[in-house]
Amino acid sequence: MIHGWIVLDKPVGLGSTKAVSAVKRALREAGEPKTRVGHGGTLDPLASGVLPIAIGEATKLAGRMLDATKAYDFTIRFGEETDTLDREGTAVATSDVRPTVAEIEAILPTFTGEIEQVPPAYSALKIDGKAAYARARAGEEVEMESRGVVIHSLIRHPREGGGPAPETQQRDSRLRGNDDRVNEITLAATVSKGTYIRSLARDIAHALGTIGHVVMLRRTKAGPFGLDQAISLDFLAEAAKARQLTRAVMPLTAALDDIPALPVTSGQAQLLRHGQVLAGFPATPGLQLATDEGRAVALVEALADGLRVVRGFNV
Repeated sequence: MIHGWIVLDKPVGLGSTKAVSAVKRALREAGEPKTRVGHGGTLDPLASGVLPIAIGEATKLAGRMLDATKAYDFTIRFGEETDTLDREGTAVATSDVRPTVAEIEAILPTFTGEIEQVPPAYSALKIDGKAAYARARAGEEVEMESRGVVIHSLIRHPREGGGPAPETQQRDSRLRGNDDRVNEITLAATVSKGTYIRSLARDIAHALGTIGHVVMLRRTKAGPFGLDQAISLDFLAEAAKARQLTRAVMPLTAALDDIPALPVTSGQAQLLRHGQVLAGFPATPGLQLATDEGRAVALVEALADGLRVVRGFNV
């Protein structure tokens, strides 16, 4: 039985649910036993990039992945706003104003740190039990409430000359026309749970005295998983056909790289598997990954009265 993660480099046009279905098909093709499969954070069909798919006991960690910090590259096209805030939507407003690269770079620091953001009307957020996008598509006037998110970093994409650079590169960047007005710009952002890049793009455009929408969105990181670990659907299909799916699977513990391991004995592991508290167990306060001879037993929390199981693993 496989317990772990398949990190897909999801192509544009494929929804997260269909990506999960693709992994289920690969498991069947490879002759693996039927097991639970789920994704670690929705990625819109318009977007590409890192989509962690949890298999077996790893699905117990999907919630942690939903809460994880994520990174994106995205391109804003100025001059037109759509109802969905991306290129799939219908234009609802236009503007002749185009910002300069210098103006864009000057405004970015105001969107870092803790900010308030109004999510898109076309989103999966629920309003009175019904998804906002369903209400919007039905022609309802959707009022989304502002909420706090954290933008850890926001820079002009390195391939456009953004980010720290030697003085000579900065001079070259100015020579390339930082004072010229641009139709679009590509940025790189690292953000907290709940951040909508489409809303961020809208708000950046508004702050620049114009409007805009997202025409490219690529997730480059989700928690500990990055593009260097992601595989294509073609690679997944080939591995499944060859019945070598383990080549595509990362271990369950890969999602816990920030959690220190805590070795326990076989007897202690058995107690933890039954949800019992290990009293008097010396451990550093906080979350730990209890392991028995390298095998994950449980995610535990060290409290004053001992180790308590947060999430047990049946592997």
